[in-house]
Amino acid sequence: MQRDLFARSGPEVLVEHDGWATLHRQWLPEVQAERLLSIFSDQLVWQQTVLRMYGKSMPIPRLNAWYGEPSAHYRYSGASFTPKPWTAELHTLRCQLEDFCECEFNSVLANLYRDGRDSVAWHSDDEPELGPEPTIASLSLGQTRHFTLRHKTSRHTCRVALASGDLLLMGGRLQHHWQHQLVKSQRLLKPRINLTFRLVKPSVKDS
Repeated sequence: MQRDLFARSGPEVLVEHDGWATLHRQWLPEVQAERLLSIFSDQLVWQQTVLRMYGKSMPIPRLNAWYGEPSAHYRYSGASFTPKPWTAELHTLRCQLEDFCECEFNSVLANLYRDGRDSVAWHSDDEPELGPEPTIASLSLGQTRHFTLRHKTSRHTCRVALASGDLLLMGGRLQHHWQHQLVKSQRLLKPRINLTFRLVKPSVKDS
């Protein structure tokens, strides 16, 4: 994967107070995004995680996979994730994103939305393992889906369509002041994979 394949148009600023979020359209060109969608669909070890929510065990409405450095253990909602070793394609993306974002990532959470019935509810990525101001790089592959940010206090919302190859960057105190979701759809939708690259800090994983 060569750097000159990446689109370099100016980012769309989605959030600029209480944290920040920017959207880089077509960060990956369409052909490259479709190739990676096919590779990851077939090669990643997908599972359906069961979370503990409101005192009940509930399978999440999507498939996921966790890859990264051996020390990048992660937990949320009663589920624990032990990273599988980087694949060649995931490692290449990691290096490209570290260069582009000028920050470090040691893990990636992959989510597979099989059709419009798969979704993710309102939440924030504010686990202690991520630190107080995490930078998260979220790359979309496949079907365009609508993503919404909502401020926890003002309830202001920002809704955006994430297309294949789009890169969403979130940072600062965003995860503490904002929530985000990916809603279900009644339309017949093709699969989408979302890759969220993160830096998990083992020194605080047991705090």
